[in-house]
Amino acid sequence: MSVVVGYVSTPEGDGALDVAVSEARARGLRLVVILSERGHRLGTEAAELQAEGDEVRRRLDGTGLRYDVRLTSRGNDVAEDIIGAASSEEAVLIVIGLRRRSPVGKLLLGSNAQRILLDAPCPVLAVKPAPT
Repeated sequence: MSVVVGYVSTPEGDGALDVAVSEARARGLRLVVILSERGHRLGTEAAELQAEGDEVRRRLDGTGLRYDVRLTSRGNDVAEDIIGAASSEEAVLIVIGLRRRSPVGKLLLGSNAQRILLDAPCPVLAVKPAPT
């Protein structure tokens, strides 16, 4: 059993990671971090994504948690990656970060968060970034 978090190197992603660490620690579970290319700006190089994964590992090394950081490949569906990991890892919780989007942005781009909320095999905790 585990806690799964969808991570992107943004304030929303950092907020989700912080909450996921707290939840995994409180529940005594392993943390699975899904770091996806698709969630990054277009043109992100594999080396840059790997560096972001390394940074997440450095952050998690000091937590005392068991964890796994997974980098997904370009073209994969972020929502499917997270839902798939939650299913295969028998997750008890998924943590995702939310960002504000305009109604037009939601219409044109779809909503990974909505798909995760509706299709997840376990409860989903949606986190806003910490106020600045």
